[in-house]
Amino acid sequence: MSANKGKAFDKSMKLLMVGDSGVGKSCLLLRFVEDKFNPSFITTIGIDFKIKTIDFNNTKIKLQIWDTAGQERFRTITTAYYRGAMGIIIVYDVCDQNSFDRVETWYKTVQQHAKEDAQVIIVGNKCDEEDSRVVSTQQGEQLAQSLGVPFIEASAKTGLNVSDVFYKLSELILEKSGDDFQQPQAEDSVDVSKGASNSQSSSNCC
Repeated sequence: MSANKGKAFDKSMKLLMVGDSGVGKSCLLLRFVEDKFNPSFITTIGIDFKIKTIDFNNTKIKLQIWDTAGQERFRTITTAYYRGAMGIIIVYDVCDQNSFDRVETWYKTVQQHAKEDAQVIIVGNKCDEEDSRVVSTQQGEQLAQSLGVPFIEASAKTGLNVSDVFYKLSELILEKSGDDFQQPQAEDSVDVSKGASNSQSSSNCC
């Protein structure tokens, strides 16, 4: 551990959040990083990112989490960010059947563009809105099982299971990589001039 003495973290991971527009990707990220919830809808334009360092089994891990736009017109921009992702979070809204129906399409896109060893997790967001729910927990579990990936329901509004999503994905990456863990390459690091970090307001949570 002497080699890491003085370092703010021991390992770093690049994670990517994908899913249809309006499912709550940005809200989940804001809740995890800053423990805040913004009920107004901030539409991600292109791509945005946040960084948070977590402690996992006595290891400090810096998570570089990229939040992508779900709109079709930004799809060609965001696919370039799959390349260096070590973990990918596919988000749908349990109150939106269409967003759930498109999870398999997102998964195919991940398979096409991401690294072969990238770990994937499916997240059903807005599970606090039981009165508006149209996708059951069982449906989410069955879909994830059919794709062979983990599944978690979460709520950016209440904070339920939000941290579990990122800790679980980090655990999967560490288990998969073992002693062969590699830090993200330099070309995959944050570049604000290329990243967007742009947004515009609308309604509902993103």
